[in-house]
Amino acid sequence: MSKRLMTGLYWFLAVEFALGAVTKYWPGDTIFSSAYAAKFVDWGYPSWMRFVVGALEGVAAVLLVIPNRRTRFLGATTLVFVLTGAVTTHIVNHDPAAESWAAPTHLLIMGILALANWPAHWRDLLRAPTPPPARTPHPTK
Repeated sequence: MSKRLMTGLYWFLAVEFALGAVTKYWPGDTIFSSAYAAKFVDWGYPSWMRFVVGALEGVAAVLLVIPNRRTRFLGATTLVFVLTGAVTTHIVNHDPAAESWAAPTHLLIMGILALANWPAHWRDLLRAPTPPPARTPHPTK
């Protein structure tokens, strides 16, 4: 795939999750659905949990647009965990497929992106990036 197409995909997904984060903080109904405060309570969670989920979605959206494999891996992996919770919630609450198709679809996409950005070694995630060594001038004789 071309680099521009992949960059566009990352930006598209980041905008989607940023909008999702904003709707979690929105106090009332949105154009997309009813209020998330009520939805989280209906699903069996405290209403403040929407802020945690919204914060995770917002941070992950930012990580997806930073053109670095490590940050994109961390963003996609964060969303894999959030979306696993969303899919599980929809299954446990017997939500109709017409209302809950987005979570499993995005889970699959994020899983693929996490695998595509998988670091060469797991310790690379913990290591701070090192700048290239400075060139030392050769002494003249």
